[in-house]
Amino acid sequence: MQTLSFAKGHATRNDFVILVDRENMMPVDDRTVRWLCDRRGGIGADGVLRAVRAEHIPEWQGDPGLWFMDYRNADGSVAEMCGNGLRLFVRYLLDEGLLGTDAIRIATRAGLREAWPYPDRRIKVSMGTATISAEQTWIESADRRYRADIVQVGNPHAVVHLDDRAELGALDLLTAPTFDPAVYPSGVNIEFIVPAADDQVAMRVFERGVGETQSCGTGVIASAVSHLRNQGKPAGVVTVTVPGGPLRAEISPEQAYLSGPAVVVAQGRVILPDF
Repeated sequence: MQTLSFAKGHATRNDFVILVDRENMMPVDDRTVRWLCDRRGGIGADGVLRAVRAEHIPEWQGDPGLWFMDYRNADGSVAEMCGNGLRLFVRYLLDEGLLGTDAIRIATRAGLREAWPYPDRRIKVSMGTATISAEQTWIESADRRYRADIVQVGNPHAVVHLDDRAELGALDLLTAPTFDPAVYPSGVNIEFIVPAADDQVAMRVFERGVGETQSCGTGVIASAVSHLRNQGKPAGVVTVTVPGGPLRAEISPEQAYLSGPAVVVAQGRVILPDF
C-alpha cells in the first residue's frame, strides 16, 4: 500500500493537487493522476503539480538547481504550462519555506518562468512571449462553427469572440468543442470571450485534458492578446473575468504577465489504490 503526502489548492477556483518529490523518487503515471483528480473517488482537481528538482528532468537544459513544475492535466496527459498552476506552485513552495522571496525562478516545459509575491498574497508570474497568428481557424460547439484566433502561450489556444454575455452564458461546454487537428495536432485549449470594455473581458474556457474549468491562466493571456489585437494594440493591460474571479493580464510583444490569487486549502496523506 503506497501513500503520498499532498496539498490541495486553487487559483481562481482552478484547482490542483500538489506533490513534492524533490529527488524524483515517486513519479506519477497517467493512471495515478486520473485517480487523484477524480472528484468522486480521489481528491478531485483539474490537474496535478509535482515539484521536483530540475536536474532530474532530462528535457530541462537550464539551471539544475531550480524547482521544476511537472504539470499533468486531469486525464493524465502532460501539459507544457499552466499559469494558474504556476501561481499555486509558487505559493505552496513559499509557504513551506522551500523558496526564497527574491528572484523566484521556476523551470517548466514551456521554459523558465519568474514570480513575484505581493503582500496581499496575490502572485504575479511571467508567462513568456504570447504569439497570435495572422491566420484564423475554426471551432465547432453545439453544431455551430465559429472563427477563432490561433494563439500560443507556451501551449496552444483558440480564442472565439462572442457578441454578448447572454451568448457566453448559454454555451454548452459539457461536450468538448471540435477543432481542426491539422492546426492543433496535440489538442487545444479553447476560450470564448466577450469584451466588457476596452480593458475588460469575460471568458469561459474548455481545457484540453480536463473539460470546462473555472479559470485558465494561459487562456487568460491568450484572450487578452486576442482582445488587444482586435483593438489594433500590440500591448496593454486587460482584466479578464472568469467564473473563478478576475485576473490581470499585462501584455507586451516581449513578455506576458499574469497576476491573481493562489490559495492552499488543505494538506494530508492519500492512500493510492492497487491498480
